[in-house]
Amino acid sequence: MLYGRAAEQARMDRLLADARSGRSGVLVMRGQPGIGKSALLGHLAGRAAGVRVLHGVGIESEAELPYAALHLLLRAELGRIDALPGPQAAALRGALGLDAAAAADRFLVGLAVLSLLAEIAGDGPLLCLVDDAQWFDRASLDALLFVARRLEAEGVALVFAGREEFRPQGLPELWLDGVDREAALALLAESAGDLPPRVRDRVLAEARGNPLALLELPSSFTAEQRGRQGPQGELSPFTAIPVAGRVLEAFQRQIGALAGTARTLLAVLAADDTGDLGIVLRAARSFSARLTDLEAAEQAKLVLVNGSTVTFRHPLIRAAAYQSVPLTSRLAVHRALAEVLDGGEHADRRAWHLAAATTTPDEDVARELESAAERARTRSGYAAMAAAYERAAELTPDAGRRSVRLAAAAVAASDAGRLTRADALADRVGAEIQAPSALAHLVQVRAHREFEQGSPAKAAELVIAGAERVAPLDAERAAYLLVEAVRCAWYAGAPDLAGRAAKLLRALPEVGSPLVGGALGLAALVDGELPDAVALVRGLVLAPDLSGLQVPGLLFMAQVCAPIGHYGRAEAVAARVEAECMTHDMRGWLTVAVETRMQAQMLLGRYREAASRLEESVPVVGDLGQRNGAVALTALLALARGELGDEDGCRAAAGAALEQARAHGLRAAEAVAVAGLGRLELALGRPEASLRILEGNAAAGPPMSVFSAPDRVEAAVRAREPGRAEEPLAYYLGWAARVGVPSAEAVALRCRALVEDDEELYVQAVRAHQRGEQPQEQARTALLYGEWLRRARRRAAARAQLRAALEAFDRLGMSLWAERARAELRATGDVPAAPRRADDPLSVLTAQERQVVRLAATGASNRDIAAQLYLSPRTVGYHLYKAFPKLGISSRAELARVCGT
Repeated sequence: MLYGRAAEQARMDRLLADARSGRSGVLVMRGQPGIGKSALLGHLAGRAAGVRVLHGVGIESEAELPYAALHLLLRAELGRIDALPGPQAAALRGALGLDAAAAADRFLVGLAVLSLLAEIAGDGPLLCLVDDAQWFDRASLDALLFVARRLEAEGVALVFAGREEFRPQGLPELWLDGVDREAALALLAESAGDLPPRVRDRVLAEARGNPLALLELPSSFTAEQRGRQGPQGELSPFTAIPVAGRVLEAFQRQIGALAGTARTLLAVLAADDTGDLGIVLRAARSFSARLTDLEAAEQAKLVLVNGSTVTFRHPLIRAAAYQSVPLTSRLAVHRALAEVLDGGEHADRRAWHLAAATTTPDEDVARELESAAERARTRSGYAAMAAAYERAAELTPDAGRRSVRLAAAAVAASDAGRLTRADALADRVGAEIQAPSALAHLVQVRAHREFEQGSPAKAAELVIAGAERVAPLDAERAAYLLVEAVRCAWYAGAPDLAGRAAKLLRALPEVGSPLVGGALGLAALVDGELPDAVALVRGLVLAPDLSGLQVPGLLFMAQVCAPIGHYGRAEAVAARVEAECMTHDMRGWLTVAVETRMQAQMLLGRYREAASRLEESVPVVGDLGQRNGAVALTALLALARGELGDEDGCRAAAGAALEQARAHGLRAAEAVAVAGLGRLELALGRPEASLRILEGNAAAGPPMSVFSAPDRVEAAVRAREPGRAEEPLAYYLGWAARVGVPSAEAVALRCRALVEDDEELYVQAVRAHQRGEQPQEQARTALLYGEWLRRARRRAAARAQLRAALEAFDRLGMSLWAERARAELRATGDVPAAPRRADDPLSVLTAQERQVVRLAATGASNRDIAAQLYLSPRTVGYHLYKAFPKLGISSRAELARVCGT
C-alpha cells in the first residue's frame, strides 16, 4: 500500500487506462532519492494486468556506454527486430551491438525503437517503465525521448522516473515532494511500530516526508532507542544529514548482517551492469560465493531475482553494497568481472572493468579504453568517447601519449556539447605537447567554448594564434583552424580579424580543400569586397565533390550558401549536417547547424516550420550552456515571429536577443534581431519607423546588409524619401548581378521598379520570380505591383496581382502582409475572404495531418509514411482516421482527388 500518494496514483492510473484504450501517454516523474518514484512505478506495474510491461533501470557505472540502457530495456523483445523495416532493423542492431558495428543514425535508431514499441503494442497495450533515468547513457536516453515526443495512438504508456537533475524538455512532468505528516506517521508505524514520541518526532524531522527514509531508518535503531529509558531513547543530537545518507547507513547495516561471501556477491552485483545472473555468479565464484549467498540476500529483501536476471530492490542498496566492501575488494570485484566478460558484445564493459581494477599506469589497459573510445565514436557516443579517452589518459605511462589522449578527450567532450568539461580536460594537457593533432584539438576546444559562452571575436583571436603555432608542424590542420577563425570573425562582424586569418591562409602551402577558397571569399565578403567574395564562395558552394568534408566543413559550406543566394542548397546541406550531429551526438555543433538551417528555411519563406523548431530549440540550447547559440536562435525567432504577424512576440524575442548580443559582441545576431524589428514595422505600414531602425543597424555589415537592403529601399520609397534608397539599392544591385540567381534578380528588379516607378520592371520582376525559390519575396513583389496598378486606376489588373499576393501570404502564415494585401483589394472594390489559406483543400487539417495526408495521397503505406515522418504506423493510421471526416471522405482512394495529385 502507498501512503499519501492518491493523486499521483490516480494520474498514473489514467495513463494506463489511456493505453488500454489505444492512446499513448508519457510522464516524467522527478524527485529526490527514496521519495517514492520506484514505488509508484511498482504500483503502476501492479495495476497492469493484461498489459505487457518493459522495465529498465539506469545504472550509474554504465552511463558512458552508448545504448547499454536501451539494450537492458528491450532485451526481452529483441527477437521482434526482424519485423521492422530493413534500415531501422539494421540501425537498431548496430546500436545494440547485435551486428557488426556501424555508424548508428540516431534518428533511425529512435525511429526503430518507436516502431518496435508500436509493434509490441500491436498485441495489446504496452507499459514502459524507465527508473533512475538520470543514469541512462545519453544515446539510450535520446532514443527514448525521441520516442516520447512522437507517441500518439499506439497504446503505449511511457513513464520516466529520475532524480532532481533529470529534466527533459517538453514532456508532462510529475514532481514528487515528501508525503504529508499523516502519511508519514502511517509509514513509520508500519516500519517501526510504537516509538517514543521524541524519537518518532526526530525521525519525522530527519526524513522530511521521504518514504524510504521512514521505512528504513528505524532498522538501524538499537533496543535502547526503541525503549523509553531517558536519554538512551533519543537519536543523535548532531546536525541533520541528508536523507540519502541516513538510508544508506540503514542498508549498510542490513548488508553487514549477512555472511562475508554474501556481502562480496552483492558487491559483484553492484559493480556489474548487465543484470545477468550467470555473469554475476561466475564472477562471484572467484570469492567462493555461491547461489545460497544470493538466496540469503533475496530473503533479506535486498535483491530481486527474476529468471536469469537479478537486480537490487532500490538503487541505494546498490550504493550501500558497493561501499560496504573495502577498496581492495572492489578492485578484485572489477578484475573478476573483466575476466568473465568476453571481448565481443561486452568489449566496452570489459575495458571499463579493467580500468576500474587498475590503480597504476598500464598501457595495455589504456589501449583497450582507447579502442572503446573509438567504438563509442562509431556507435554515436561522443560523451562516452570523451570519458573513455580521459580514463585511458589517466592510465597512460608516457607523458606525451597521455597528453594526446587528454586532447582527444577534450575535443570529444567539446563536440558533445560539454564545454566546461572540455575546457577542464584541455587544462590538464602538458605544456610540452608537440603533436599537431593534439595542438589543433586544444585550439578547437578553447575557441569553441569562447565562441559559445564568451565572445566570437576572442574566439577568432584564439584560433589565429593557435594556427600560427600549428602551421610549421601541419599546414593542413592550420588551414582548417583558419577557416574556423574566419567563421568566428563573421559572427563577430570583425573584418580586421577575418583579414588576418585570410592573410595567414594565403601564406600556407596549398592544401587542396575547397574550404580555403570559401573562407577567403567569406573574409572578402565581411570586408565588403563583393567581386572577389562571390567568386571564391561560389567555388565552395558549387564544388562537385564534398565527400572529404566532415561536420565542421559541411556546416561552413552550408553557412556560406546564403550570402550568395543559394538558399535551397543551404537548407539541404544544413539538414544533412543536423542529421549527422544527431547521429553522432555532436551537440557542440548541433546548435549552429539548427541556426543555419532555420535561417535558410526563412529565406525560403518557411516561417511556420522555422518558428516551431526555434521555439523548441531555444530553451534546450540554453540548458546545454550554449548561451551565444541561444541568442542567435532567439534573434532568428524574432524575425520569424514578426513575419508571422506576432508583433508582441517579435519585440520580446528581439529585446532578449539584443541585450545579450550587444553585451557579448554577437554582431550577426544583433543584425538579425534589428532586421526583424525593421521588417515588422514595414509589415505594419510604418515605413518611417522601419527606415530609422534599418539605417541605425550598425551591426548589419556584409553579408547581413544584403538581406536588409530591399527592406531599406521599400521603406525609403514608401516614406517618400527616395534619396535614402540610393545606397542600399546600389549595394543590392551589385550583389545580385554577381550572384546571378533568379530570386536575387527578381528582388533587384522590384527595388528598381520602386525607385524608378517603372511598370516594365515590375513585369520583369514577376517573370523572374517564377524561376526563383522565395515565395515570400514573390508575394511582396505582387503586392507592390498590385499597389502600383491600383494607383494607376487599373483595378482588374491590380486585383490579379493582389489576389496572388494574398493567397501566398495566407499560405505562408504572413498575416500582417496578408492584411496589407486585403486592404489593397478592398480599395479596388473587391471583397476578399477572411484570413484563410486560399484554395487549400487541406486547410482544415493540423500540420501533422496535412503531412500524413499528402504522403498517403501518393500511395505511400502507413509504414512508409511513418519512416519519413518519424512516427509509428499506428499514429499514421490515427491521423488518417481523424483527417477523413474533416475532408468529407471515407476512403484512402479519395485522397488523390482531394489533394489534386
